[in-house]
Amino acid sequence: MTHYKKMWHLLNLINHIYMLHFLLLPIGAGGWSPLISDAYQRLEVDLGERTKITAVATQGRYGSSDWLTSYLLMFSDTGHNWKQYRQEDSLGSFPGNSNADSVVQHKLQQPAVARFLRLVPLDWNPSGRIGLRVETYGCPYTSDVVSFGSDGTSSLVFRPSPGLEQKSKEVVSLEFKTMKNSGMLLHAEGQHGFSLSLELDRGKLLLLLRQGRPRRLASLGSLLDDQHWHHVALEQQHSHLNLSVDKHMEKIQIPVRHKHNKKNFHGCLENLLYHDLNLIELSKHRDPQTSLQGNVSFFCPEPTSVAVTFPEPQSFLQLPWSTSISSGTLSIGFQFRTWNKAGLLTTFDLPQQKGVVWLYLSEAKICFQIHEAGRKLLEINAGSALNDGQWHSVDFISRHGHLTVSVDKDKGGVAHATSGLPVNVANHIFFGGCPGEGQKQECRNPFEGFQGCMRLITLDNQLVNLITVQQRLLGNYSQLQIDMCGITDRCSPSHCEHGGVCTQSWTAFQCNCSDSGYNGATCHSSVFESSCEAYKHNGNTSGYFYIDVDGSGPIKPQLVFCNMTEENTWLVIQHNNSELTRVRSSPGVNQQAVHFEYPAEEEQLLAVIRQSEHCQQELSYRCRKSRLLNTQEGSPFSWWLGGPSPGRVQTYWGGAHPGSQQCACGLQGNCVDLQHYCNCDADRSEWTEDSGLVTHKGNLPVRSLVLGDVQRPGSEAAYRVGPLRCRGDKNFWNAAFFDKETSYLHFPTFHGELSADISFLFKTTASSGVFLENLGIRDFIRIELSSSTQVVFSFDVGNGPREVSVYSSVPLNDNRWHQVRAKRNVKEASLQLDGLPVVRQQAPADGHFHLQLNSQLFIGGTASRQKGFRGCIRSLQLNGATLDLEERAKITPGVRPGCPGHCSSYGSLCHHQGRCVEKDNGFHCDCSQSAYSGVFCHTEVSAIFKPETSISYIFKEPFEFSRNSSTSPPSISSNMPPKGEDISLSFRTTQSPALLLLVSSVHRQYLTLLINMLEVRYKLDSSQEAEVLRSGGRSLADGQLHSLHIRRLTDSVSVQVKKSTSSLIGTALYLAGLGSLGYSGCLSVVRFNSVSPLKAALLHPNNSPVVISGPLVQSSCGSAASANPYAAENTHRLSGESWKEAEVSWILLNYTLTL
Repeated sequence: MTHYKKMWHLLNLINHIYMLHFLLLPIGAGGWSPLISDAYQRLEVDLGERTKITAVATQGRYGSSDWLTSYLLMFSDTGHNWKQYRQEDSLGSFPGNSNADSVVQHKLQQPAVARFLRLVPLDWNPSGRIGLRVETYGCPYTSDVVSFGSDGTSSLVFRPSPGLEQKSKEVVSLEFKTMKNSGMLLHAEGQHGFSLSLELDRGKLLLLLRQGRPRRLASLGSLLDDQHWHHVALEQQHSHLNLSVDKHMEKIQIPVRHKHNKKNFHGCLENLLYHDLNLIELSKHRDPQTSLQGNVSFFCPEPTSVAVTFPEPQSFLQLPWSTSISSGTLSIGFQFRTWNKAGLLTTFDLPQQKGVVWLYLSEAKICFQIHEAGRKLLEINAGSALNDGQWHSVDFISRHGHLTVSVDKDKGGVAHATSGLPVNVANHIFFGGCPGEGQKQECRNPFEGFQGCMRLITLDNQLVNLITVQQRLLGNYSQLQIDMCGITDRCSPSHCEHGGVCTQSWTAFQCNCSDSGYNGATCHSSVFESSCEAYKHNGNTSGYFYIDVDGSGPIKPQLVFCNMTEENTWLVIQHNNSELTRVRSSPGVNQQAVHFEYPAEEEQLLAVIRQSEHCQQELSYRCRKSRLLNTQEGSPFSWWLGGPSPGRVQTYWGGAHPGSQQCACGLQGNCVDLQHYCNCDADRSEWTEDSGLVTHKGNLPVRSLVLGDVQRPGSEAAYRVGPLRCRGDKNFWNAAFFDKETSYLHFPTFHGELSADISFLFKTTASSGVFLENLGIRDFIRIELSSSTQVVFSFDVGNGPREVSVYSSVPLNDNRWHQVRAKRNVKEASLQLDGLPVVRQQAPADGHFHLQLNSQLFIGGTASRQKGFRGCIRSLQLNGATLDLEERAKITPGVRPGCPGHCSSYGSLCHHQGRCVEKDNGFHCDCSQSAYSGVFCHTEVSAIFKPETSISYIFKEPFEFSRNSSTSPPSISSNMPPKGEDISLSFRTTQSPALLLLVSSVHRQYLTLLINMLEVRYKLDSSQEAEVLRSGGRSLADGQLHSLHIRRLTDSVSVQVKKSTSSLIGTALYLAGLGSLGYSGCLSVVRFNSVSPLKAALLHPNNSPVVISGPLVQSSCGSAASANPYAAENTHRLSGESWKEAEVSWILLNYTLTL
């Protein structure tokens, strides 16, 4: 190691900016080069005074093959207790040179203030040696310092004089450093008993509001007890406060004004400023506004403890140590801090007993073990949760066979044991781990290596001088960082979003996303859909759903009801009173105010309204001698408030236009008194009503009602404000069609520095093309279809280009919708295509992670206008924000708004012969030809029949009877009958026998379906007897749900029965008075060829050729959910049973189907 101090000169540049140039050293041809090139070399420079360093530049050694390719940069105020500089939170090393002559300069993102500078070579030219010329850039740094003693009462108090000018913005700033992890740094007292405090707690800085019991407003920083300077700033403007710690800031809202008072802090402060007042300087000059209490001095004493970092599992420290058997006493002490739950702390052999002692961490507890000849003789444990990153002390004492292990001076736990084995050391003791394979083995470690920091190591109460270890004058070590603690808090600030809980080890952090509603490595992506429309197109039916309107954005998910029973999907948000409510007057109160509370938060409500295509809310007022709005010229008696909280006054009523001071009847011109614009304004003694829908989204939701004319004698009124109902999702169907490879849309730069999630749908017939691209100076992000079966997500955040690819087993250029989800955060990048497994790629643990882009965002193309995408892109969302492709496409040549053709992708959602119908934005299922109803034609249409209930469907002509069948329709005048039937239905009954279905003409009954076992009776020729097909086995009148499907084509009949075991034989059966049997039970989803008679009777009785006799009650009795819960234990499903063929011939003229 070569160590140089004060080998530099200072050149004055413009505006007090300085360049510090380290002189070429008299070694070789110019520059620094140690005699031995290994990992233990370093160059240290004493700048003579504390300096604000803003940049560092390096060169190789002149005229040689010696240069560094990477290095660490460290700073110190004292030449001890070094701190590694990191460009980003995890980026520790600096790239060096690629030759001996070029200069590589690095501007420091945050200037470093230090007197001493250290460069530690990591890698160098493999064909040469370590070689270095270095320059730093910066300017002098001056400060006023004050130190507070450890008595707990030392403080500097500042009381502004009464004449001090009050400013709209108050600012307090300071730097502090300390080795204590707790203590009050600043205390600010305000009016009415309020106060604010800045307190260190376990190395974090807390902002507390006090009025009685303290309440935490913010927590910033971590590991602030590292004896390095940390910057703190408080800025207050009105009720807003910005708290900054180092480079992190948090915005807080506070209720008090305050003055400032500092106390109870052990450590040093510098540059303590209140506005432009230097409070330390005022204290030095004994300004009357300041006072000092306790042990306060105007210099900063530096502690002399030296820490050592074990950065790798292979790190170890070996120290010589031997103890005397005759003394019978041995003691070991040290302090450590780590994030890991496990790791070897120290070990030594017991050579005389052929034993070994291990002191290690396991499950964040201290464990002590003695082994002899491979057998565990003793084990004791102490402490808990010791992987919290705080300093913990460990003391082990062996005195004449009595063993004691204490943690944190007994505060963290103590354990005792007695050993019959004398504990003594003959040669060495190891800390952190053992030497690797191939080295002389004097150390055995069955545990993980320790990763963390240690300090104040004592052996038999003698402090180990770690500086002599660093100088290779004592002991041995490998992969250690001596005279510094390199611990970093990867959870401060936390990269876990949306309330995810951050935990960490020495090398990585993890996010627990449980119960947050988000997933992913950083809890960035919502697990919920953004709208009811999206849930619908996943095949869901009506119900309560959580929706997240902005996806990965800051708005929380909310629970809403999605009504999917209509063609339009309605999102419904209730409030605290949506019932018709009578207005009750109170003596002396002229107006009644009613407020409505919604379960959703304000930003959730407004986002739902903004995202929906249409929203509405019913506003109804029933009245008798209670006027509503008076006249257009007069002041209204009543009004309501709507829109963003707390709402704006509205003087129109539901069904009218905003600002009209009218009701719906005034707009339509049909009020009960045409001289008024509301029915209630007629002031009649009969009950009347004004009601309608508020549809102007800017005035929704309705927040309050103020009702004025309710105090007169005889006045009566009732009001109703319905729930907020919204339909349509402007984002879900927002699409653009790119008809040329050179066409594209451009948007402002995408800002996804730490987290980026991109999702969209595409469909195309092209085999390749770029969906999205955004460039920076070196960074970029791109998603493309690289082939007909591959999607690639590529990016560069400074660690070199990376790609994540997903392959599809089916072509992607099939003109069907495919969904892409690409995500990138500080831990990983991932890509998912449709429902295929997610492909992930881990980010480097100590690499760059800020994505820095500056160009426009290109959609459907690239900046070079090459490899553009040809096809449709829909519902493009970046970090939860939807890009309005349609609006931008309207003004962009080569791109068209919208994209039809949704049935090719979503048509399969239409069930049971439902037909997919295209819409401009989406599709809907036409269920007119289906026996089912509902948005996807999957809702059973069922009814309860009484014995006297029947439904008759009258076929107007033979053509109707066989429409949509597989046979050609006969002529009306033809004597040839239709060639078959296709009948399906479900039933549940306990009646036996019972008549399910009867088909007849004016001349005869030709098809009868009976429940006894199961009987299908055909009489297709009046000159012949009826042909009966009968099932064997048990009765189907068992109260369970059975589904029946009968198909006949000419002389071939097939029957399928679900949930029953049956067989049929041909026989002759004569039943008299079939119609008198009737049917009592449930019938569901009845279909006869193209006709659904039960659906027609229940849903369209007025415009269908049906005749209903007796009571008919619609029910859900035909759904599987309402079936006998024990049925599954006793039944099984059969299909394709063998049925006897019936040879028939017949003639049909006019027909009636009777249920």
